[in-house]
Amino acid sequence: MENLVRKNILNIKHYVPGKPIEEVRREFDLEDVIKLASNENCFGPSPLALAAMRKSLKTVNRYPDASSFYLKKKLSKMLGVREDELIFGNGSDEIIGLAIRTFVNDGDEVIIAKPTFLIYEIASQIHNASIKLVPLKADLKHDLKAMKNAVSAKTKMVFIANPDNPTGTFVTTDELEEFFSGLPANVLVFLDEAYSEFAAYGSNYYPNGIDYIKKMPNLIVSRSFSKAYGLAGLRVGYGVANSPVISYMERVRDPFNVNLLAQEAALAALDDKLFLRKTLSHVNKEKKKLYSVFQRMGFRYVDSATNFVIVDVEDDCKKVFTALLKEGVIVRDMKAWGFDTFIRVTIGTSSENARFVKALKKITGRK
Repeated sequence: MENLVRKNILNIKHYVPGKPIEEVRREFDLEDVIKLASNENCFGPSPLALAAMRKSLKTVNRYPDASSFYLKKKLSKMLGVREDELIFGNGSDEIIGLAIRTFVNDGDEVIIAKPTFLIYEIASQIHNASIKLVPLKADLKHDLKAMKNAVSAKTKMVFIANPDNPTGTFVTTDELEEFFSGLPANVLVFLDEAYSEFAAYGSNYYPNGIDYIKKMPNLIVSRSFSKAYGLAGLRVGYGVANSPVISYMERVRDPFNVNLLAQEAALAALDDKLFLRKTLSHVNKEKKKLYSVFQRMGFRYVDSATNFVIVDVEDDCKKVFTALLKEGVIVRDMKAWGFDTFIRVTIGTSSENARFVKALKKITGRK
């Protein structure tokens, strides 16, 4: 069968998501398991989103609006962009894939930080792109100067996660503008802002990528309803770019890619500003508590602009990860990203965070 598969597919390492709660319950015969692995909203979805989904359940025998008409209308007004400057996807992961399918030919070069969100590299490999990896700086931020210097005549697209996953760091307005300055017009920049709500809440130096759309005809910005809005299970994200870019991406977008309930929930979630403020405030407060704990335990962590933190547990991260699973706490080991002694923990509820801390102290013997 292998001889039938496209050769570039054979070298792709499958993306491994965070372990689901049910799997850990079965594997370790546990009743009470918490998940702090996938950067989900610990409060669940907005109550308005839940109500909108309940109301729409009776219509799921119908296909969804193929253009996400009402969501597009509301979001364009909220963001100050035209409706033809928006495209919706089955999570922002699909927006990444759509951009590559639309613009990257076999052998075209893409530039990606190392490490960063794994889907950029996987999606590029699927479409047989030539991948150029640029290491992060010592402070674990994207090295935009090095990434710009890496641009060649073959370069078609540069990926920038801002904030980054898994580090939680971000590039500032000045750094981003310096990167944009003098960049060849035929090089597309994909700016992934899946965690933008958290970063904007916590910093005056975080750039809003959408502000650059009109100046940058080669810029695509993606965002998500999975994180701050709590709709990860529904898979809805969007991209913003100049209308010619969007129109080309629309040609390769599958019809009905955003389901009916996802559209209704996202519409309602945009109206629930109180829920969003509660989420952002909670994450900011609980993150600081974790920082204090890590400092007392003597563990180095990376200051994060997101709803997760990576921390150096000074031991094999797979070992610590597995030990935490046995305590009913799911985190993410950072082995796949090359951080062999780091784990990543999502900010949960106050009680979930306290349980994680208790389990970590037990496993590591730190106080």
